[in-house]
Amino acid sequence: MEMVNSFNWGASGVSSRKGLSLNSPRYVSSPRVGGIRKSWISRSFQIVIVICLLLSFFLAIGCGYFYVFPSLSIAIHGYGIAQSQLQENGSLGTCDAFEGNWIRDVSYPLYNGSECPFAEQGFNCLANGRKDNEYLKWRWKPRSCDIPRFDVRGILEHLRGKRVVFVGDSMSRTQWESLICLLMTGVEDKKSVYEVNGNKITKQIRFLGVRFGTFNFTVEFFRSVFLVQQGLPPKRVPKRVKSTLKLDKLDDISREWIDSDVLIFNTGQWWTPSKLFLMGLYFEAGGLPKLGMPITTGYRTALATWASWVETMVNTNRTRVFFRTFEPSHWSDQRHRYCKVTQQPISETKGKDQSPYSDIISEVVNNMTVPVTILRVTLMGAFRSDAHVGTWSDAPSVVDCSHWCLPGVPDMWNEIVFSHLLAVDGFSPQRIN
Repeated sequence: MEMVNSFNWGASGVSSRKGLSLNSPRYVSSPRVGGIRKSWISRSFQIVIVICLLLSFFLAIGCGYFYVFPSLSIAIHGYGIAQSQLQENGSLGTCDAFEGNWIRDVSYPLYNGSECPFAEQGFNCLANGRKDNEYLKWRWKPRSCDIPRFDVRGILEHLRGKRVVFVGDSMSRTQWESLICLLMTGVEDKKSVYEVNGNKITKQIRFLGVRFGTFNFTVEFFRSVFLVQQGLPPKRVPKRVKSTLKLDKLDDISREWIDSDVLIFNTGQWWTPSKLFLMGLYFEAGGLPKLGMPITTGYRTALATWASWVETMVNTNRTRVFFRTFEPSHWSDQRHRYCKVTQQPISETKGKDQSPYSDIISEVVNNMTVPVTILRVTLMGAFRSDAHVGTWSDAPSVVDCSHWCLPGVPDMWNEIVFSHLLAVDGFSPQRIN
């Protein structure tokens, strides 16, 4: 992103005396004329001095801007990310970090999934038999800027004594695993990184926390696939109603999310008829069942409850809050039975860059009274039909065109998050060439 300030300096002070010549016999020198000439020269000299002083002043300001205050330069230019918060659509000035395309980069991936004990086996596609590795060699490139390369040492120091919390579904867990694996590449003593309760990563556990002992910080994951409470239905409802989502009550583990420094939310993959109504799960609000409520209306209501909770319970002067939009899948049919994983990103999104859930997230966040950054990853994922787990999971008989391989797409989500955090806090990570 370029920010250019133009200063156009103009000067007018030309004096003309027609008909006068130093060699003319009609020209007679006099004390008065000589005094006028000396006065004019004196004023001209003063004007020149003032102009020179002004030019020197602005030159000094320019030098100080780029050399004495490098963090300020980063904060303004920011390589497309720097600002106290990204604008409501994820953009900064003329640069939008989430509008761009994937470019091949042989320096990727940034870590080896088999060397990271916190990378879930089901997401380690290479270890599960995938032969091609081209899907690992891509980097997201915004149209008008670059995302700074993940500065592991700088981020480890930045997180010293802090708490990073992810809240959401399995997509959130994937991003959580990705961040831990990225950070572990900068840790010399790998044994100093451990799960706080000694738990192994499983799909159903509600809490996982990994502590980086040397740097005294934790990266935590809370499983809350809907963000709101799920419980028994009210009395006198049809038998098909087995449980309800209480759209006006945030998940009862939400109290655990408050005291954090970075808080990253997502929800969306479970808001489908097959995981709601076909399972006997319906909506409830105000203690009353809402059996005819459309899913998108329920989603909007739940997010309004979440937004109210953030506004009243989270100290956004301390906690940086993010919400990630919907991550598109690439199923070949509506019943999620067929999945074609390509070897390279596709060139057309085929409508997968749009999602009603992503639109609702933007609508809700844009109406909030506190700063929340939207991670608009829907377009980014729409191109990546090559990066899904497919048949390369720990259960190859179960095809998967929703989740992402690790290393993979979630790494870029984390690169964007921390380039933003480092920029606004005055860090200067190295820019990608």
